[in-house]
Amino acid sequence: MKTNLQSPKLLKTIILALLGTISLVLFFLNFPLPFLPPYLKIDFSEVPALIAALIFSPMAGVVVEGIKNLLYLIVSGAGDPIGVASNFLAGVMFIVPVAMLYHRFKGVKSVVSGIVSGTIVMALGMSVLNYYVILPAYAWFIGAPEMAGETAKWVAVSAGILPFNLIKGIVVGLLFVPLFIKMKTWIEQKQASLVS
Repeated sequence: MKTNLQSPKLLKTIILALLGTISLVLFFLNFPLPFLPPYLKIDFSEVPALIAALIFSPMAGVVVEGIKNLLYLIVSGAGDPIGVASNFLAGVMFIVPVAMLYHRFKGVKSVVSGIVSGTIVMALGMSVLNYYVILPAYAWFIGAPEMAGETAKWVAVSAGILPFNLIKGIVVGLLFVPLFIKMKTWIEQKQASLVS
């Protein structure tokens, strides 16, 4: 009886760890956009986190994001902890609205609405966080106080961070919605077998 109760939890842990690892691999397959600063790169590492969040809960998506960023810190030698924290926060802001709307209403429309909401939350949230917290922290970390000036922060946010996060949300959404439509039955089956 005890083994039966524990096995779904064990299976869930294994699935989340696996999705976190896949997310890390996708994180390395990134590309810059020609009209934005080169340090802002598009990747599809949020897709495994979205799958986890839809099968289980918004928190499962957050866990996958956490695993990805923790693994990245280990692999990269913790060269840029502020960038890693920023990536984690952006991922959470994008994933949680999608998962919350999906679990409330189910279906493709709720996923599309969630991606639109998540893109807006991520774009605005990361703009505010970058302006007030991340850019000043980064400027301090690399010893470049001029980066923390009002004009420098405003340019970085309005010409880089805000358009980048809007584009990233759209690009990830364009990939994820067709993927979700194909995986919808499988996701529902996993929900029935793992969550119940």
